[in-house]
Amino acid sequence: MKYQRSSALFKAAEQVIPGGVNSPVRAFKAVGGTPIFIDKAQGAYLYDVDGNRYLDYINSWGPMILGHAHKPVVESIVNTAQKGTSFGAPTLLETQIAELAVQMVSSIDKIRFVNSGTEACMSAVRLARGYTQKEKIIKFSGCYHGHSDSFLIAAGSGAITFGTPNSPGVTQGTAKDTLLAPYNNLEAVQNIIEANKGAIAAIIIEPVAGNMGCVPPKEGFLEGLRLLCDQNEMLLIFDEVMTGFRLAKGGAQERLNIKADIVTFGKVIGGGLPVGAFAARSEIMDYLAPLGSVYQAGTLSGNPLAMAAGLQMLQELNQDASIYDSIDAKTQYLHQGMATIFDSHNIPHTINRLGSMISVHFGTTPVVDFESSSVSAATGVFSKFFHGLLEKGVYIAPSAYETWFISDALTYEDLDFTLAAIAQVAPQLK
Repeated sequence: MKYQRSSALFKAAEQVIPGGVNSPVRAFKAVGGTPIFIDKAQGAYLYDVDGNRYLDYINSWGPMILGHAHKPVVESIVNTAQKGTSFGAPTLLETQIAELAVQMVSSIDKIRFVNSGTEACMSAVRLARGYTQKEKIIKFSGCYHGHSDSFLIAAGSGAITFGTPNSPGVTQGTAKDTLLAPYNNLEAVQNIIEANKGAIAAIIIEPVAGNMGCVPPKEGFLEGLRLLCDQNEMLLIFDEVMTGFRLAKGGAQERLNIKADIVTFGKVIGGGLPVGAFAARSEIMDYLAPLGSVYQAGTLSGNPLAMAAGLQMLQELNQDASIYDSIDAKTQYLHQGMATIFDSHNIPHTINRLGSMISVHFGTTPVVDFESSSVSAATGVFSKFFHGLLEKGVYIAPSAYETWFISDALTYEDLDFTLAAIAQVAPQLK
């Protein structure tokens, strides 16, 4: 592969954009090297500015569940754009996609659209605090809910009582209201609740974590959180920005048979355009302005282009449930093929998978939380794996801490091509 034009573009970008990128993971800092600049995409493929073609296992970090430039979605965007791109006033599209989302997700009665997953999670926490009249929240190490101040918290020496900021610009005052627990550790959550009796508004969690690789919940973990919330008058918030409408029509709640009080969406719900949303039953959502006193607003919320793309995407997923069976089967095929290759080369590894989310971790430690994910990432093997596949035309997430997302545009021939590439790279990983 040649990357001369990507390298030149990255140098130019660094002069006018911090780090040359508008989202940090794109800079390849975790794997080294220079990021590739994309020119176009179609179906399962990306094409960079140097003319290289890649099989895509990122899919814009999740939303391209039917592949890039999916014709019905593109047509809906174009047709809508010809009528105008933004009005700052209500449109029929907003009601139509809201009705469909409520139909598909059984735990919600009402939904409000925003412009990003970060905004959705930030608003969900504010709503939970307003509804419960409590201030503290519990989040989990390794779960990413966007870059809102409340979520950029690390465990301090007194983590059982309060966290500490892990980014400059986040105040100690904000940090004290965010309590941090290890993922998949119910006992730790119980201890935190006991130490903060009556002060916790909500628990927010990725029901299937995607920011420490794909990490599914242990059996009984989410059920335990649901019970703790019920017993302590707290709300359970599922961050389904990744999993919503991807793991099933009703998202992780349907797939895992558990209901949250508030759920946030992004990615798939926008059909590839910038969209987020948060939703709950009516008694909670009616606390929002203009009905209630919890304020939330957004000039471009419900943008018609985003609503059109999202509506088209959800309509297709709702009408053809076999799509989920198809992408699940493809992900399982990839999983089994990779495991066979790694085993044949005696490469210690863990492959985590749930539905069409999958991640590869190198080492002997099972990856069940952020700590074990970090142990795996520290081996340095992933960088060799990433660059080896990139050279062979397979584009995976440029970080050991990210899940891969499978699209239905991938064919079994594509998967076999990928497995052949992995087989060629594997000897380099020892």
